[in-house]
Amino acid sequence: MFAGTLTKNVETAAAEYTGMIHSSRFDIAIALEARTKMSEKSPDYDVTAVNKSGRKVRIGTAWNETGNTTGNPYISMQIDVGLGPFRVNAVQTKEAREAGTGAFEIIPLVSAGTMKSGSISGELTAMDADNAFAGYIANMMFDLDFMLIENDYKTEQTHPDYRIEVSSPKGKPIRVGSAWMAKSARTGNEYVSLLINTPDGDLRVNAVQNEEQRGGKTFSIIPFVDSGEREREGGAGLSLVA
Repeated sequence: MFAGTLTKNVETAAAEYTGMIHSSRFDIAIALEARTKMSEKSPDYDVTAVNKSGRKVRIGTAWNETGNTTGNPYISMQIDVGLGPFRVNAVQTKEAREAGTGAFEIIPLVSAGTMKSGSISGELTAMDADNAFAGYIANMMFDLDFMLIENDYKTEQTHPDYRIEVSSPKGKPIRVGSAWMAKSARTGNEYVSLLINTPDGDLRVNAVQNEEQRGGKTFSIIPFVDSGEREREGGAGLSLVA
């Protein structure tokens, strides 16, 4: 559950990139400082931040990478702020690349595992504008309010239709998952398939309408059941194609 921004410094500075990284627990200013590479696989940067005492500390490392399918450059980071290591990527939108702004968006890396749905409650409601949804998902261990925002990065049919966002303590949007519009091959009814990164792990659920809800704006969130009829798979997980 991480998000943020990263900007390449135009003028020569100690840090080649500066930015912010957000989660539901923190908002931290970070910097990427070039380091000497000992081998081809060695990190290109140290990721640093300033702690509560005002001391600059190294909190991770980062690598310059190139997308296998797009050929677009991005930055892969491994960071630990005291809660255990996590991985994120910093990618550029098409508009940012064309404008040469040096602005990147920090997004979660694809997660390796999916938790079992268990007992889940939730609801999704279509908003009146902006082709967005508001919703919540909860069990006995967590309770998340979230928004579904249209995915401007979508260029292929398999890419997510929406990104799922929650807010950090300072109100910064954090991407915690992806959602796809889908249609049941059996009933022909439309539903929303969601992959959400919860505090307990990745969770797959569907937002469906019962007979009373059909034609309205409200969907009920239910555990995902793999019936073999999904037309769009959530294999992309939390990845965001730039």
